[in-house]
Amino acid sequence: QVTLVDTGGGSVQSGGSLRLSCAASGASYMWLKPNCMGWFRQASGKEREGVANIDRDGNTRYADSVKGRFSISQDDAKNTLTLQMSSLKPDDTAMYYCAADYRPTVCGDPFRSTYAYWGQGTQVTVSS
Repeated sequence: QVTLVDTGGGSVQSGGSLRLSCAASGASYMWLKPNCMGWFRQASGKEREGVANIDRDGNTRYADSVKGRFSISQDDAKNTLTLQMSSLKPDDTAMYYCAADYRPTVCGDPFRSTYAYWGQGTQVTVSS
């Protein structure tokens, strides 16, 4: 079992920054870290989309819309996944979720919303 808790959302003006954190726990997680973890977001009336992903080797991938502005990292000692967001735009407004999975098939296509474990989400609102 893997439990994920998302924190760090809030309201900022365009051009501002936020740092999201995802605290991971659970028996499965403590036994073996997931093959991949990622951040997704879902804006009102839109489908959930992948934002950033990191695998167990530290390789990262980003959606084109956030490249150069967002940075994903993980701290194994603290069991925390982080998404540093800068130069935020109103289009970044959404509920953000962290996710984790062990299956190579899921991690091989990291921006599909088929992860097994999800956080509860944290709201990010960017005003113009």
